[in-house]
Formats: sequence, structure tokens, C-alpha cells
Amino acid sequence: MLKSINIEGLNTPVSSLIMGSDYFTPEKQAVASEMLENYLAIGGNTIDTAFIYSGGLSEAAIGNWLDEGNRDRVNIWTKGGHPNQNGHTINKHELNEQLKISLDRLKTDKVELYALHRDDPSVPVGAILEWLNQFVEDGYISTFGGSNWEVSRLEEANEYAAKNGLRGFSFSSPNLSLAKAKEAYWAGCISLNDEAIKWHQQSSLPVLSWSSQARGFFTGRFDRTDFSNEDLVRVFYNETNWGRFDRATELAKQKGVSTIEVALAYVLNQAFPTAAIIGPQNNQEMISCGNGASLSLTTEEVNWLNLETSSLSS
Repeated sequence: MLKSINIEGLNTPVSSLIMGSDYFTPEKQAVASEMLENYLAIGGNTIDTAFIYSGGLSEAAIGNWLDEGNRDRVNIWTKGGHPNQNGHTINKHELNEQLKISLDRLKTDKVELYALHRDDPSVPVGAILEWLNQFVEDGYISTFGGSNWEVSRLEEANEYAAKNGLRGFSFSSPNLSLAKAKEAYWAGCISLNDEAIKWHQQSSLPVLSWSSQARGFFTGRFDRTDFSNEDLVRVFYNETNWGRFDRATELAKQKGVSTIEVALAYVLNQAFPTAAIIGPQNNQEMISCGNGASLSLTTEEVNWLNLETSSLSS
């Protein structure tokens, strides 16, 4: 059974693995439904989607599955406020409209988790918090967080909330993985650096990480001489990350698991609450994710994997 983390505002804890759904569509409903059942079978209980995923088809596919009597089996997490062709959509009208459409697609009147998919630093956090608190009061969402928000804005928002009697952000969703991004994978995306990790250690604000396995960097399908995946090369290829890969491979051999399972365990064994969004597309990959989530790493092992120390105690 998967471990879970508590999120303020939720009655049901979130499992350490969160099912990603950006490839779900009603046209391939059988595949989506099968993957969701496989996910529940390993102990998962939270599905991640967004207003923009597959042009809205991800939410629609999930809604079809929920409508088959599955709503009470899972937490649903959707996101709004991603920029469109006209720019930022972090405003009261756009967020209201997107959330209503998302709920309609999902065939539910409420989602447990909601996140702003991007930040718009030009909008005061006070106004944003007023809108999000209204969503809670209206019964559309149980709790909310920020996806790809800088920790400085999260801190500012939660300080404002505390001073003004409002609910603050209960989680953050940046990229956190053993391989450290050299640049944003997509425009406006945030990856946790050492300073941000220290902030989460101090604040204990939960992190729900996307691309927790670094977009396949640790699968073993790539090596230092394979430049076939341009995005992977652009974001993760450097000798430091390959050093982390080598150490994950070494530790995996010691533990009798795979390199990618160790990389996932790194994310789930931080000194603050974490969960990882996963994107398996078959049951073998799902089982591998479950194996990675079951691994316990010591603080010494986590630091060694991240190249913070030169050796492990024997």
C-alpha cells in the first residue's frame, strides 16, 4: 500500500503517487479506464488533470470514468489559469469560467484539489487569494495550491492569508526530480533549486512534483552519447546529472531495483511532505512506480544521490 501525505483542507490524505492524465482522451477511453484501475490497484487515490490537458479531453475521459460509479474512490485535482494565445488568464472571470467548464467535463460538482497552473506576478496575491477562497466557500473546491509558483510568491501569499483571515496555499506543484533542470522544460515552469528546497524544509508546505522521473532520463533508454531526444538534452544533459544517474544506478544494483525506481524514491524521501505525479502508460510501468514509491532511502542516501557527499557509509 502506498504511503500518503496530509494536505490542509482535505479529509482524505493524498497518496504518494498521483496519476497523471495528460494523454487521456475519450477516444481511447478503454486505455484511460484501465490505467486508472491499475493505479488504484497499487494503492493510489488521486488523479491529476488540467483545463488544458489534451484540449480538455483529459478531463472528459476522467469524467466518463467517474460517472461509472467511481467518484468516491479518488481525489480529483485539476488546474486552471494557464496562459493562452492572448496571454495570462489569472483573473477572476477566466478562472471562474475555466473551473465551471472543468467541473462539467469531469461530471462532478466539486474537486478536492485545485491549482493555478501558472502565476501572473503582475496580479496582487491578495486578489488571487480572495478568488480562490470564494471557490472554497462556493463548494467548488476543497483546497488549493500553486503549480509553477516561485516560493517567494507562495510565501507572500500565505503571509497575506494569515494576516487577513484567509485560507492560504496548501501545496505547491513544481518540478522536483533527482536530475536538475538546466532550463525550463516548458515556458513558465519552475523546478526546485537548493534554496527552494530549504524553504520547503522550513515551511513543510507539501510538494506535488510533476516530471518527478525527469521525463524518462533515468529509464536507461538514454546515455551520454544519445542526443535523440532534443528536449531531454536541452533540459537535463550535463555531466552533473549523469553523475546522479550513475549513482542512482549503483544504488539500484545494491537494492535489487531499477535506476528509475531509485530516482522516484529520491523525490518521495525528502525532509518535507512530497508526492509524485506519474505517467505510466502500461501496467508494467505502473508496477515499477509502485516499487519506487515503496523504497525507503536514508538521509545519507538522498544526499549522496544528489552529489552532496562523496561516499556512502558501508
